[in-house]
Amino acid sequence: VCLFVCLFVCFFGFFFFCISVRVPYFIDLKRPQDQGLNHTCNYYLQPEEDVTIGVWHTVPAALWKNARGKDQLWFEDALGSSHPVILYLHGNAGTR
Repeated sequence: VCLFVCLFVCFFGFFFFCISVRVPYFIDLKRPQDQGLNHTCNYYLQPEEDVTIGVWHTVPAALWKNARGKDQLWFEDALGSSHPVILYLHGNAGTR
């Protein structure tokens, strides 16, 4: 019975959260501008060795027009602005 419960919990979590399914398909998450997010830049955080987290930095709406066509250095400078930074953590299948 104990083995059954352990297996059930593992399989339930696997199928319920669909951790092996990546939707939408064929999207390059390194290029958020391809998804119409022209005010967004791709970064990677490495909180510990062998762990890499892909993140997007989206500037506040007041800076959207200024962000169009800018490089990564511009986005890094924007992080130092007086606007608050909000971390929105989501995704469980590498989909951000």
